[in-house]
Amino acid sequence: MSGTATAAIPARIAVLASFSGEGGVERMVMNLVREFARREIAVDLLTIRAASAHFQDLPANVRWIPLRADHALSSIPELVRYLRHEPPQALLVAKDRAARAALAARRISGASVRVVVRLGTNLLTSMAGKSAVARWLRLAPMKFLYRDVDRVIAVSRGVADDTREVTGLPSSRIEVIRNPVITAALVKQAAAPCPHPWLDGPQREAHPVILGAGRLGTQKGFDILLQAFAAMTGNHRARLIILGEGSHRRDLEDLARELSVADRVLMPGFQPDFYAWLARADLFVLSSRWEGSPNVLTEALALGIPSVSTDCPSGPREILDEGRYGPLVPVDDADRLRRAMEQTLESPRRADELKKAVAEYTAETSAERYLQALGIAPTGNRHAAV
Repeated sequence: MSGTATAAIPARIAVLASFSGEGGVERMVMNLVREFARREIAVDLLTIRAASAHFQDLPANVRWIPLRADHALSSIPELVRYLRHEPPQALLVAKDRAARAALAARRISGASVRVVVRLGTNLLTSMAGKSAVARWLRLAPMKFLYRDVDRVIAVSRGVADDTREVTGLPSSRIEVIRNPVITAALVKQAAAPCPHPWLDGPQREAHPVILGAGRLGTQKGFDILLQAFAAMTGNHRARLIILGEGSHRRDLEDLARELSVADRVLMPGFQPDFYAWLARADLFVLSSRWEGSPNVLTEALALGIPSVSTDCPSGPREILDEGRYGPLVPVDDADRLRRAMEQTLESPRRADELKKAVAEYTAETSAERYLQALGIAPTGNRHAAV
């Protein structure tokens, strides 16, 4: 038997995602992609809709393949061609609709590719307000489509429970992996220059800043946050900043005027230097009606910012450890939210304690576990499949 060492075969994986902007899912996917690349793994990044600035300065071993299709269903022919001619060792898919397309493409192409699906929201809760027909069309197909998934990754225990109920998959096929939220870039960007006068200067102590962030829509509950903010008592004249953009902007601006707090509310839209804003807030508030695992709450704790959250499904209760690291209040309860905000401003938890709460949400830890789920050897021999 020859003693000559056999050269390791470089690992190549594909990541399929629908990019619709600069939101949390997009950030998490790119954090994973960059962390995979740092481990010298070749990554094919296949995107459905590429309306994002995330594709600038990609690592050399990441090949960006923008699909011409603008919808998951219409991307199937392109995915079939890709899997037939350039099958990767494994395919990671973000979001349910993209997962359906990937599973159909694998079946049609005949490729023996491991497919792992990342789910990041509570589908049952998010669909609760829809018609019975809409719920059936969205959820019922998952019971037979997901039988072909090699593994589902849920971003929280709540999402895992939701996935089991929707798909009927056994627990052995569903794994909880925390989001790759905490990166070196987060800390670096948080140290950027102060982005707004409200966050610095001589008036700061007299005007503590409360910050909310996310898409301006029904899910994030900013209407309740505004009501809670307007009802705050005490000696401070706090200010509220809501970062993000969305279809409810005008409604929220009108509500701020009706509540007579428009002069103390700032809604500057999406901000690329988001962490510089978050790092200087006195209090972060998550007022959501539902989530999967809210990245911005994790980011706030990672930066040592005292936080309050609704006890929505799902994620906040896990991140805040049953309320140990910040108050949990019922969804849509403006009075309970107000009281929690006031109490936290008056007696904030220490920054070092808050940072400990999210120690497992690092990009390095998350990527390692994703690679194991994808069947790629983790440490030691990162070039070989297992």
